[in-house]
Amino acid sequence: MRPLIVTAFVSVDGVMEAPGGEPGYRNSGWTFKDVEMDEAAYEIKAREQEEATALLLGRRSYEAFAPVWPTMVEEFAGYNAMPRYVVSTTLAEEDPRWPATILRSTDDVAALKETEGGPISVHGSSVLGQALADAGLVDRYHLLVFPLLLGAGKRLFGDTDKDTTKLRLVEQEAYSNGVQKQVFDVVR
Repeated sequence: MRPLIVTAFVSVDGVMEAPGGEPGYRNSGWTFKDVEMDEAAYEIKAREQEEATALLLGRRSYEAFAPVWPTMVEEFAGYNAMPRYVVSTTLAEEDPRWPATILRSTDDVAALKETEGGPISVHGSSVLGQALADAGLVDRYHLLVFPLLLGAGKRLFGDTDKDTTKLRLVEQEAYSNGVQKQVFDVVR
């Protein structure tokens, strides 16, 4: 079974909205405007791109990334070359600038996990990440936790009333700027 890895920039209070900057969010750009840069903290991002064999996105993230990521040839060469999937019940067709296979449900994601191949990486996609967690499909979390409390915003973890999900910390590091890398496996 292919592992599904949710990766996110999050604040201490679990907000993941607009880490790099998007219009309309009060704290947009918090990863670079509110915390001093430390290149070492981003080592995991390069490793994710090297290890992933497929990229999975929700519709909103796909629509935001499709016009931008293909132009970032050096930064996202791996992601631009690998198969991409977007989960959406409303998307009619893929964006020709950044083709992707459209999946319609978490059942389709479960079927994708059963195919041959390596890790599937989920970026952004807060709604999808919550649905995948609720469906028991997430195998690992790669988190860069920023020393900020942002209050309102899209959350990495939902508020579904469900049984406890146990996590095992498999990697951690704290950086000079207060950012913490936390890698958790989901315990089954």
